[in-house]
Amino acid sequence: MRLRHTLPLMVAAALLAGCAGNAISPNYSSSNPDIMRIGDDRPADPEKRVEDLGSYCVEVTETWNAHGTTPDGQSLWAKDTARKVVPCN
Repeated sequence: MRLRHTLPLMVAAALLAGCAGNAISPNYSSSNPDIMRIGDDRPADPEKRVEDLGSYCVEVTETWNAHGTTPDGQSLWAKDTARKVVPCN
């Protein structure tokens, strides 16, 4: 009978302890800084390049775009890539 009364108290205590703890802070880092950066200065866009894929070529255009801010107010920059088929020279 004791377990019947203590189990709800233990569950309530666990919920209170979990909710009272610090929130999980996000980790804004990447092992590849060529795709994501943090800072207020916009990174420079790389030049367009043409890749020869054998029977056709692809023009690759990369641009940095803002994707929100971190909790401390720094800008999040992510690289977007566009590809277009072009004639090989």
